[in-house]
Amino acid sequence: MTSGRRGLQPRKQPRQARAELTRQRILAAAAHVFAEYGYAAGTTNRIAEQARISIGSLYQYYPNKDAILVELAARHLDAGEAATRHRLDEEEPESLEEIIRGIVRTVIENHVDDPQLLRVMFEQAPRSPELLERVAQHERERIDYTRELLERHPESRVEDTDVAARLIVASVELLIHQLIASPHSVDPTRLENELVAMITRYLTLG
Repeated sequence: MTSGRRGLQPRKQPRQARAELTRQRILAAAAHVFAEYGYAAGTTNRIAEQARISIGSLYQYYPNKDAILVELAARHLDAGEAATRHRLDEEEPESLEEIIRGIVRTVIENHVDDPQLLRVMFEQAPRSPELLERVAQHERERIDYTRELLERHPESRVEDTDVAARLIVASVELLIHQLIASPHSVDPTRLENELVAMITRYLTLG
């Protein structure tokens, strides 16, 4: 298996529609294989077979399964960022509870589609510098938004808004990941209601 940063980069950046479709087939096939077999048994041969392409064709796009998994993780982060931006662009509700509910629901929706794949991505994905920086940037943006919310919202009673913002962002992400992606997952609606109640009480009781 190729090692180092070069081994985590796609070999070919598709410029034609056909090539892009092939890349999408590889990623979709890899998502299916990793979710079904796990990372260790999710070989490139299985991915190529699932995508109905030759192993040689797969290697024209990705040097190994590490690079495929890194790209799947990056796409997951991109989807979360896009959903968050869309929510922020909408008219913000007045109630602090409803704002928190929007935050929690967005994260749940980004995790609930394929919990098996999610577990593989974030427990077994190689940590490339680019992926780690993307994760860190996404986290900084969410913390900044939450801090500003707590500083200006009249219902907020917390004194240390910086620590509170970090607690909220970490709690939402980690708890949802753990409880949705675990083998004994929690119903998403029940999880949303309880997590929103927990955070809202923390912020408003003072």
